[in-house]
Amino acid sequence: MITVIGLGVEKGDLTRRGEEVILQAVKEGRPIFVRTANTRSYQTVVELGVPHTALDYVYERSRNFATLAKNLAKEVASNENSVYLVDGAATEDNSVKALQKRLRGKIELIDGVSKTTALVRAANFVGCSYTAVSAYELPEKAQAGQLSLPLIVYDLDDVALAGDTKLLLGDLFGEESSVKYIIGGHATEIPLYELDWQKGYDYTSAVAIEERELLKKERFTLEDLKEIVVRLRRPDGCPWDRVQTPDSIKMSVVEEAYELVDAIDCDDDDKILEEAGDILLQTVFHAVMKEETGAFNLTDVLTGICQKLITRHTHVFGDDKAQDGEAALSVWEKNKMTEKHQVTYADAVNDVPKCFPSALRAQKIGKRAAKAGMDFASVEAAEVRLQEEIQEFLQAYHNGNEVETEKELGDVLFAAVNVGRKAGCDAEKALKESAERFAKRFTEAEKLALADGKVVTELSENEWDVYYVKAKEYLLKK
Repeated sequence: MITVIGLGVEKGDLTRRGEEVILQAVKEGRPIFVRTANTRSYQTVVELGVPHTALDYVYERSRNFATLAKNLAKEVASNENSVYLVDGAATEDNSVKALQKRLRGKIELIDGVSKTTALVRAANFVGCSYTAVSAYELPEKAQAGQLSLPLIVYDLDDVALAGDTKLLLGDLFGEESSVKYIIGGHATEIPLYELDWQKGYDYTSAVAIEERELLKKERFTLEDLKEIVVRLRRPDGCPWDRVQTPDSIKMSVVEEAYELVDAIDCDDDDKILEEAGDILLQTVFHAVMKEETGAFNLTDVLTGICQKLITRHTHVFGDDKAQDGEAALSVWEKNKMTEKHQVTYADAVNDVPKCFPSALRAQKIGKRAAKAGMDFASVEAAEVRLQEEIQEFLQAYHNGNEVETEKELGDVLFAAVNVGRKAGCDAEKALKESAERFAKRFTEAEKLALADGKVVTELSENEWDVYYVKAKEYLLKK
């Protein structure tokens, strides 16, 4: 049986029970290991005058914090009758957790004063709830979304680690945030960006960040955005926001999506940042409105999209295989049909939203029909159908049948989309960019005509063509 004893934080923190076990272990000839001699609580061991082995040499041969915990556990477990002394509380030490896992929990624990409790006391946190994490584990905890305020980050024992911690916490909470740097049990208030400017660092070093009011925050989270929307929707909130309904603001989603696309086309990072935020606001706004009715909430929305990404990407999270993008899309579509209970390909075709822009919807319908095998053999075959539809359009036009003319025009456009789809083009994108090119060329052509003293409304078709060609050539050279 291995006994683990927490030495506490300061000299004298050792419990009477812990001292009795240590002295009894000496009488019985049990080996005593101390995790490190570089703590104030280690002085208790020195004053007891008991023979022991400090495991600081294990630190030197360990590559990282996770490896250190495992190596310490391995060293202690090499003698099944040993006593292991750790600073702080035994239950909060990672090497002890590794030892418990290694021995399947068959160890005796005698706790001591908690390091984090002492740090919280030094930080003088207002509330009793807090998150405490070792600086060595900070990146993993941040990636897992497990960092929240109030927060204590301990084991801040060198300047390099302090620098890494500053960058990570600055991204989460703002580098100008006021924090408390703790060393030797004493706390000093500093801005976060000065965390790696301090005079010294040792095993007692830590940084503490208190909870902040919403209006005093420098960095925000998804939950903060939700809180803002909830406040706006309250009776004492914003008169406009509180009367909105899902139907009243549904077109805002479309408008914001197009504004984001425009920002992407402009390759403007500042606009992309802003418009991506506007899209996120629309999602949170609708989630808050539905939470008010009890339909679902923001967590349900996040859960749904996470589940979808996992179940649709079975070539990543499951047993399916996909060697390229096309194969990955096939796996996605297969899983999508299963999830949506789409028994036939017609179900998938009819599932394309009717509110999509026409070219986009036509392309998606053609693509889904092609999954069932209904498709043109080649671009050339699709082009033949396009020519047929053009002839039918002209015939309807010459016959003076307006209803048929418009119907045949739709068939022409749908056939053109299929030609582009078979060629691997994006019809919506192509038409959008073509319209933009025409607008630029027209603008330049009008400038040229006005520079020649022309009245543009009096130009003939041939004259417009001349100016248009000149404008096109000019823009190509730019």
